[in-house]
Amino acid sequence: MGKIRKATYEDAEKIADVHVKSWKSTYKDLIEEKDLSNMTLENRTALWETVLKVPVNGQIVLVLEDENGGIIGFVSGGKERTRHYGFDGEIYAIYLLEEHQRKGYGTDLLRAFTNEMASAGYESLLVWVLTHNPSSQFYASHGAKQVEAEMVTIGEGTYEETAFGWKDIHALTALFS
Repeated sequence: MGKIRKATYEDAEKIADVHVKSWKSTYKDLIEEKDLSNMTLENRTALWETVLKVPVNGQIVLVLEDENGGIIGFVSGGKERTRHYGFDGEIYAIYLLEEHQRKGYGTDLLRAFTNEMASAGYESLLVWVLTHNPSSQFYASHGAKQVEAEMVTIGEGTYEETAFGWKDIHALTALFS
């Protein structure tokens, strides 16, 4: 198993690299190429530098390292952003490099993140996933219930996202015990 730790400002470019690579490998068949190409290492590095320099609303960012200390995945989240669905916490992003997927690392990241969120006082958790993303079943397999679907703009395209949620974060943490 890899090591999971809180991200630091110095991790920004490595997180951005994972973000871009996993975004492009995960969504290559779901999002038009012109919309995928809007995500670059440069703009993601700037985003993660901003997030890690001054976390907004207590945002939590955890990274997963391989045995050599390289970052192979991450999860981030914090306060639920829409305030429309009755959840107080949200996973903003969870990504693993393609070659490290389906090895249990996603569950490890979800477990660590859920524990951090519960420790920070959150009671429930929401996550948005592109509706046709096969990985959406990951959340259902961990007890999340489908909440809502809505259209989202990515680049110039419009795509459907589905929200999955856990109304009781403590029930989710209990799954991992």
